Amino acid sequence: MVSPFSTKYLSRLGLGLLAALAPLACGDEETPLIVGEPGWIQLFNGRDLDDWTVKIRLHELGDNFAETFRVEDGLLKMRYDKYDSYDQFSDQFGHLFYNTPYSHYRLRIEYRFVGEQCPGGPGWAVRNSGVMLHCQPPDTMQRDQDFPVSIEAQMLGGDGQNERTTANLCTPGTHVEIGGNLIRRHCTDSTSDTYHGERWVTMELEVRGEESIRHIMEGRTVLEYAYPVLDDSDAQARRLTGLGFQKNVATGYIAIQAESHPLDVRRIELFPLSAE
Repeated sequence: MVSPFSTKYLSRLGLGLLAALAPLACGDEETPLIVGEPGWIQLFNGRDLDDWTVKIRLHELGDNFAETFRVEDGLLKMRYDKYDSYDQFSDQFGHLFYNTPYSHYRLRIEYRFVGEQCPGGPGWAVRNSGVMLHCQPPDTMQRDQDFPVSIEAQMLGGDGQNERTTANLCTPGTHVEIGGNLIRRHCTDSTSDTYHGERWVTMELEVRGEESIRHIMEGRTVLEYAYPVLDDSDAQARRLTGLGFQKNVATGYIAIQAESHPLDVRRIELFPLSAE
């Protein structure tokens, strides 16, 4: 059977606990020092993308086309100002994968939407991004693949007037169970508040393998589901099955999306949980 993970990454499981306490100086006055609480691993170090791998649709693995993902002033930024004015966005969806797979953990991400959407971006992607959980390994993605087979915790911003929840669920190449029922629809709304403007928002995700995944906003669980499986009707999921991947999805990589609207992230941290 083919392992779902590259072996060079498996040795890093559980590492980085000491780094969780190391502060990083940031040039932006709005950006606090990244000081981890005891036991938390700082996945984003505020300096560079050394622990991450880029995959952008229509580009080879590792090609950070047009510096879509960049680190400036201590922030991880998703930007499109260097995209060709003729091609514009052209469905060049991007994903930034952390180089260690995880199964049981608590993830905390602090983000904000800024500016205007890249010309040519799809209408549904305005103030839209996400965190992909239990992702397929980045080196198994095809060159023209839109999204990794995964579970997506959406990051969504309001338009200043209408209600729009965040921490919603989308399931590219997967299905999940909610209340004991298999959910085949692609997206499911949470019960979160709406977050307008360019304010910083903190989303937490509690992932316990396949047994339980919770989306948490402001200390309140806004969505909960379990038992993700590969979708037999999805071509990319079927391809993974052919490569030897298990149908039950209990572990995988974490990835941050670039879907055409500029996004800032100033904290990505993970607390490993026991599998027992």
